[in-house]
Amino acid sequence: MAVEVRPAEVFEDVKAVLGPKRADANVCWCLSYRLPSKDNVALRGTERGDMVRRLCRQDPPPGVLAYDGGEVVGWAAVHPRADTSFATSRKIPQVDDADVWSVWCIRVRPGHRGQGISHQLLAGAVEFARGYGAPAIEGYPVDNQGEKVDLTMAYVGTRRLFEQAGFSKAADTDSVLNGFPRILMRLDLR
Repeated sequence: MAVEVRPAEVFEDVKAVLGPKRADANVCWCLSYRLPSKDNVALRGTERGDMVRRLCRQDPPPGVLAYDGGEVVGWAAVHPRADTSFATSRKIPQVDDADVWSVWCIRVRPGHRGQGISHQLLAGAVEFARGYGAPAIEGYPVDNQGEKVDLTMAYVGTRRLFEQAGFSKAADTDSVLNGFPRILMRLDLR
């Protein structure tokens, strides 16, 4: 079956990709960059899932989901940069004052990795941002020079993934993840 990428409007599907096994566990839920740090840290246990449920009902929803047939197999967080912690980041620079969108997390469920779903999620995130009139979209992947990235840190993507999607390096950052420098990659949408 062909993978289809759709807006993340169905909370149960987002939960299937991002949610913990125990509802009261304090896991990311992809809120670390979406909310101001103080708000993110204040959310405990089930409050985190409740916040994501509310975000799924907003326009735009918090990202996109990949489906293989009827099964949800992946997630990409994408939203206007102005509504994320990247807007005030000291480590990730702003290239200009354009109302760009950010894609900061790409996750593929176990059992579905190695099938190109990350590429489809990134392409879907680009189309999602374009559909909302974004002039450009940015990502902040690691520049790993082809070296293996620890699976727990691979959520930001790699320079190669973004280059294959048509993004170009726009700036260096002061952010490092898993020992690799992160770079700002950008794709103009107009």
